[in-house]
Amino acid sequence: MKNNPMLNAYPDSIGERLEDIVKFLNKDELKNTFGSFYILPSIFNTDLDRGFSVIDYDLSDEFAKMEDLKKLKELGIDLKLDFILNHASVLSPQFQDLLKNGEKSKYKDFFINWNEFWKDNGCMTEDGYIMPNKEHLEKMFFRKPGLPILMVRMPDGKDIPYWNTFYQKVSYKQPTIQELMKIANVQYSTASKLYNIVKESLDLDKKPIEIDFGKLEQYKTVVCDYLESNREYLGQMDLNIRSNSVWEFYDDTLKKLSNYGASIVRLDAFAYAPKEVGAKNFLNEPGTWDLLEKVCNLAKKYNLELLPEIHASYGEKIHEKVSKQGYMTYDFFLPGLIIDALETKNCNYLKSWAEEIVDKKIKVVNMLGCHDGIPLLDLKGLIPDEQIQKLIDIVVSRGGHVKDLHGAKNMYYQVNATYYSALGEDDKKMLLARAIQLFMPGKPQVWYLDLFCGKNDYEGVKRAGKDGHKEINRTNLSMEEIETGLQKDVVQKQLELLRVRNQHPAFDFDSDIEIIGENNKFSIKWTKNDRWIKLDCDLETLAYIITNN
Repeated sequence: MKNNPMLNAYPDSIGERLEDIVKFLNKDELKNTFGSFYILPSIFNTDLDRGFSVIDYDLSDEFAKMEDLKKLKELGIDLKLDFILNHASVLSPQFQDLLKNGEKSKYKDFFINWNEFWKDNGCMTEDGYIMPNKEHLEKMFFRKPGLPILMVRMPDGKDIPYWNTFYQKVSYKQPTIQELMKIANVQYSTASKLYNIVKESLDLDKKPIEIDFGKLEQYKTVVCDYLESNREYLGQMDLNIRSNSVWEFYDDTLKKLSNYGASIVRLDAFAYAPKEVGAKNFLNEPGTWDLLEKVCNLAKKYNLELLPEIHASYGEKIHEKVSKQGYMTYDFFLPGLIIDALETKNCNYLKSWAEEIVDKKIKVVNMLGCHDGIPLLDLKGLIPDEQIQKLIDIVVSRGGHVKDLHGAKNMYYQVNATYYSALGEDDKKMLLARAIQLFMPGKPQVWYLDLFCGKNDYEGVKRAGKDGHKEINRTNLSMEEIETGLQKDVVQKQLELLRVRNQHPAFDFDSDIEIIGENNKFSIKWTKNDRWIKLDCDLETLAYIITNN
């Protein structure tokens, strides 16, 4: 794998479709800047979470076609694509088959039946699901309030709990008056009253069992049964990695990604996939490494390199564990360390981390901004907690948003802001941050909006509504906005830095890297054979110089 710069965007981040991004990369201004492109998963057939809830891995009719991917290959650009190991959409053909056929479904064991998983390790509740024993619950990490289950109505009328780590939504179809006449075997006037009762309750997001039928209580059972039998689901259901059909699905998916032209596959949510009674449900060991090894063996068949994605604090040393297993890992520490260096005018923490990457031979993909946010809490254990809080306060004071995990303090992963706004919308800081990123050890990934110095998109957050905080850094740019942006000096200088990073032969994964720095002076030098290139920074003046032979 080449370690030259990688563009990062949704297929509709620039223009309206992937073909517009191909046109963008064909522009003279973009020549010799990028060697890779990470296309976020809305390129696939998806329904939620802007791509991370996959129905199937066919290309999205709305955003992409094979011709676009072929043109990227002709440009010499290799691809990084997502593979979500832990879950699939409820609209996936596998889950839809389960809903239709129940116990007779060929995908019966494709998803995790909660009660079968916890059999003999908990107590059955009156609601029909097992509450795991206390010693098991204490080891578990939940992404949302309550147990991670979705009650699923089977064709025989039984409700079965299935493991659901992430999003879920259950909605109920409003029956018409004429349908209620048949369902309850009543006259029109009574059906009309039932219609109003049901509609008012469903509009308030009440569950059928919560509907107060008043004087028409005698019809509650039959109406509720109809409503429950016609549920509609949205969400992501956890896959059962003990199932042979799941591994067939994994193999088919990796083959498909390879056929699209991928060379790197990002493994999203992989650390949630291995589950066993008595172990953690997140990054359990050795289950996590066993899973990765099996997926890696599949990936080798298709010449794919895996990039496991995981957020954890520096102090947990999980980045080292991933690296020691032979995988690339994300450098989630760099975004915060650069902000810290620019704000404090001191390079010491940044220098220490750069030296660690080199000394321990950790192969990383690094970044400034991304589709998620700025992962400041990942720095715990690398810099003092009070310094992390200062960084959070700075980014929030500049308009950033913090989203807690179900209300728990210090349980969020990122502060949501554009990187440019996090830097106070200062062009000199943005340029120095980009220069440092491109000279840090690893393969640099560049968020499209950072390249154009995008500002916090508060209107985008409002439009997205509840849980729309991430839209602050996901503004789609029209082709007209791209043309205007390319005229800006700060954009042109970033592109020039990218050309240097992409073309100079000293940049390679096996190059010698020398880091020098103290207080406000910071330098990185890359050498390979008889070629070298060096970045010298002054954090006080925000100036930098690049020299090379």
